[in-house]
Amino acid sequence: MKIGIIGGSGLYALDELEVTQRQAVDTPWGKPSDQLVCGSLNGCEVTFIARHGEAHHIPPHRVNYRANLAALQAMSVDAVLAVNVVGGINGEMCPGDLVIPDQVIDYTWNREHTYSDGAGSALQHVDFTEPYDKPLRETLLKAAIASGLPVHGEGVHGVTQGPRLETAAEIRRMANDGCDIVGMTGMPEAALARELGLPYACLALVVNMAAGLAAEPISMEKIEAMMALRMPVVRRLLASACSDLS
Repeated sequence: MKIGIIGGSGLYALDELEVTQRQAVDTPWGKPSDQLVCGSLNGCEVTFIARHGEAHHIPPHRVNYRANLAALQAMSVDAVLAVNVVGGINGEMCPGDLVIPDQVIDYTWNREHTYSDGAGSALQHVDFTEPYDKPLRETLLKAAIASGLPVHGEGVHGVTQGPRLETAAEIRRMANDGCDIVGMTGMPEAALARELGLPYACLALVVNMAAGLAAEPISMEKIEAMMALRMPVVRRLLASACSDLS
């Protein structure tokens, strides 16, 4: 099984990947965020792409999600594991925690969110009742448990426009809507994967409590420190999950 991995903030490369190829790809929807990095991870064939580019220069609303997914499909991946850095809304999902969400609410706007754009592609009305692939989610969950990592096996992922962080009132609204975590890049990525028929799951790393939920103001320095501390754990979990999928 060949796995596509999309790295979010703080995950611009897979250090454990035995790289065999770096390839620039163009698609009918433009260029992806960066070159594709192909290789072997724990015996599993993997193609990796940094969602924001390896230099983290692409803001959430400017990511070419369509090109990223199309490029992975062109490399014949069988499934996609996506890493997202998020804020915690549910008080049980705290900085440093891992979350494997099972639902999503999309608050974004004006993003290229479908391949059905009226430019010759077939119109699709995909079933999005369950936005994340259950077998992939279970693989991530089992790998986390086997590795002794605390993990939340479900949750509602609220996706905002960015790049600014949310207001306290917006977070209260999202909590009332049922959101457990908040990020900026989960959509339209998940829906585009569904349109392409690619099984897709999200591994979210909580790096801060969302606006208005902590005693101190949100600090980018603390967020970056949490990413640096916990991203090796994320990479280790991805390697374990890929081993189980190989």
